[in-house]
Formats: sequence, structure tokens, C-alpha cells
Amino acid sequence: MDIPSLSMAMATSQLQTDIGIAMLSKTIDLSQTLGDNLTDIIDAAAMERSVYPSIGGNIDLSV
Repeated sequence: MDIPSLSMAMATSQLQTDIGIAMLSKTIDLSQTLGDNLTDIIDAAAMERSVYPSIGGNIDLSV
């Protein structure tokens, strides 16, 4: 068995694993940030509804 080739293959495999883990970590961080922003938007909308509680309470229909 060729030891230098095996060493290079193992190093390449480890590098690919490290890159994959780093990308997954960034994806998780981004998902968390987007989720937090969405929660803030929903909270802001709820706050606006609490200031104007009659908005959306009635629907006027004509047929």
C-alpha cells in the first residue's frame, strides 16, 4: 500500500469534512437569525394590532 497516497486521501477527506461542518454551522446560524427576524416581525404586527384592536375584527360583505 502506498503510504503517501493514503495520507493525502485521508487529509483530503478530513478537509472535506471540516468544510462541510463549517458550512452547516453557517447555515444553522443563518436559519437562527432569519427565525429571530421573523419572530420580531410577527411581534411587531401583534403590537400594531394591540394598538388598533378593531382592525380585522369585522368584515363588511355585499352580495
